[in-house]
Amino acid sequence: MDFNLRDHTIMLALNGSRAYGINTENSDVDLIGICAPPKEYYFGYLKKFEQADSSSHFNQFFDLLNEEEYAAATSTKAEGSVYEVSKFIRLAADCNPSIIQALFCRDRDVKLITPLGQMIRDCRDVFLSIRCKHTFSGFAFSQLKKIILHRKYLLNKITKEPAREDFGLSQQPIIKKSYLDSINAAIRKVIDGWEIDFLGMAESEKIYVHGQIESYLRDMNLYGADIAYTAASKKIGCDDNLIEILEKERRYKVAHEEYKKYLEWKKNRNPERAALEAKYGYDLKNASHLYRLLLMCREILTTGKVNVFREDREDILAVRNGAWSYDQIVEFAKKQDEELTELYKTCTILPHSPDRVKIDALCVEIIEEALRAKPQESRFHYEDLESSGLFDRYLEE
Repeated sequence: MDFNLRDHTIMLALNGSRAYGINTENSDVDLIGICAPPKEYYFGYLKKFEQADSSSHFNQFFDLLNEEEYAAATSTKAEGSVYEVSKFIRLAADCNPSIIQALFCRDRDVKLITPLGQMIRDCRDVFLSIRCKHTFSGFAFSQLKKIILHRKYLLNKITKEPAREDFGLSQQPIIKKSYLDSINAAIRKVIDGWEIDFLGMAESEKIYVHGQIESYLRDMNLYGADIAYTAASKKIGCDDNLIEILEKERRYKVAHEEYKKYLEWKKNRNPERAALEAKYGYDLKNASHLYRLLLMCREILTTGKVNVFREDREDILAVRNGAWSYDQIVEFAKKQDEELTELYKTCTILPHSPDRVKIDALCVEIIEEALRAKPQESRFHYEDLESSGLFDRYLEE
């Protein structure tokens, strides 16, 4: 990236706990923004820009922060992403939670805005659809997976590195590594061939279809790495004895990779967060994210509104401070998922999918206008262009 990020940023806003209103004195500063890079990034092939997400990229925005935010950003660091405008819009059209939250945050949490950035915020309702069920609950259940994995680490500490003999394997492999690699490559090719081709599908659709398939296979007792690996081994002609050896080698490899992940988890844990996790038996911060995301999803499906700043702040903080047990969190997630599935099926206040033609036209207009304006001339007020009719076509019903 060889351009000044701030000069080409059309919107920058607070994200994360400060946007939700649940930040504490130890909270980081999370930022999210939209950037329209110079024309060579659109018309050339040598330069590409999708997003800037290094903490060093945000130093140039520190003067936009208030005193408390500035102190937090300089004492720790500011995190987040500034997305190229078409990528931001693409993610918004797919109801990506972080992107949707940036569009619907309070005006006071917007730190930098240009007329083009304001245009996107003014058109934000066009991005909402019932696909929020898949993306918001998908993000929520990714938090649940982390909770379950880290709880397993807490309750079943890995005390030693896995050894080959633990899996009934000899110290020296009886199958040459080159031969084993070629067999595993053939098995992997078969398994990859069973994957659904999601080409052309929106991320929310992928999440939904994948979830439906996984649920079906679990109910049929056909889901799992062991089952897939054995079936693929048989398909390429391996006999039972060879399959048994291959399975032992695979399980040893998986255990060794899990051991490395466990060590990495222990090494990189935040001490304060780790102490709370040990005390309550699960990761409280992940639980609070899960709780908030599922409630936001319910609100969107029932009201068509996105409430980024949380009026239920105290409830979210209670979850983050350990008011709920692990079993309560898991049960809450399960119940919410069932209810959200029904709301998804019966929702009438939101479209099934966004108007992508309208969104595409909006994206083209923004990029064209951004490339016409010099960066230093793009910092004028929305009202200066409001009378030009530039926004009218997108604000009409």
